[in-house]
Parts: sequence; C-alpha cells; structure tokens
Amino acid sequence: MSSEHIVKSFDDELKQLSQMVAQMGGLAEAQLQAAIEALVARDAEQAARVVQGDVRIDQLERQISTQTIRMLALRQPMAQDLRQVVAALKISSDIERIGDYAANVAKRAIALTQSPPMRPVGGIARMGRLVQQIIKDTLDAFSDNDADKAVAAWKRDQDVDDMYNSLFRELLTYMMEDPRNIGPSTHLMFIAKRRTAIFGLLPSKTIRPASS
Repeated sequence: MSSEHIVKSFDDELKQLSQMVAQMGGLAEAQLQAAIEALVARDAEQAARVVQGDVRIDQLERQISTQTIRMLALRQPMAQDLRQVVAALKISSDIERIGDYAANVAKRAIALTQSPPMRPVGGIARMGRLVQQIIKDTLDAFSDNDADKAVAAWKRDQDVDDMYNSLFRELLTYMMEDPRNIGPSTHLMFIAKRRTAIFGLLPSKTIRPASS
C-alpha cells in the first residue's frame, strides 16, 4: 500500500468524522427547536417525540466515540490532525448532553401543559432561538476549521446571560404576585437555566491552537 493511499484514506476518515459530528449537531439543533415549539404551542405529543428522538443522538455519539478511538489507536495522528480528532470526540460528548437537555426541556413542556399559559414563555422562545444560532455557528466553525467564527460565538455569552437575567426577574415577579405561579415558573426557570448551560458546552471546544 502506497503512502499516498494511506494519507488519502486518513483524509477520508477525517471527513467522515466531521460529517458525523455535523449530522449529530443537526439532530441536536432540530431537537432544541422542536422542544421550544412544543413549549410555546403547549403540544404534549410533540414534546414526547422530542424525548423519544434523543435515542438517535446517543447512537451517533457512540459511533463517533468508537471511530475516534480507532483513529487514535491505528493512525496515531499528530499536531492539527490530533487536535481535530480530539475536538470531535469532545464536541460529540457535548452534543449528546445538548440532546439530553432538549429532552429534559420537552419533559418540562409536557408538565406545563397542565398549567395555564404564562407570558414568560415568549422570553424562553427568544432565548432558545439565540442559543440555537450560537450552536449552529459553533458547529460551522468546527466544520470550516474557523477559529475566528468560534471566538465570535463564544463572545455571545453576555447576550445569553442578559436574556436569562431579565427572564429570571420576570419569573420572580410572577411568583410573588400569585403563589399559584410558583410551580410553572420553576419549570420555566429550569428551562432557561438549561439554555445557559447549553451555550457553555460547545464554543471553547472549537477554538484550537494553530497548526504546529
């Protein structure tokens, strides 16, 4: 087997790995969007589908884990190649957690269908759309090997924090106005906190040192 064929084979494996991460990320984005839509529409059936859909993300995470371990063992990549493989492993783990968060949000959405509608749900939806966009930009940065785009996504942390703080104050007001709002507001606080946790997972993983 020629060295050219070995290099081409490894390039193909790296591309396949990147595609698997992109596929997994796309599924997680879709799960988040569906969970938000279920929350806003008070659609328990859609929320239940989100919970069930988490299985496919878990399967992809296991496939990526197996692939990266095999590549590390057999290819022994160095420098930029090594960073790309390790980043894919870490990002897939974080995407799996995002899928878990989406499923947890969906479960809360199901519980909220048992309570009267609450206005702060609109703030949750806006915050969710922002986090979705950041996730998309982060995954694009990984796929394009674009550190500048990853840094730009990372710096949007303040926007997420500002939205969370505003929503937190609004929910506290709701709870003080009427004790019956405490239960639903607690669910919404949990969902909002999950959004901030989701943001913290991915951006720094895509910021890799320059090739040596």
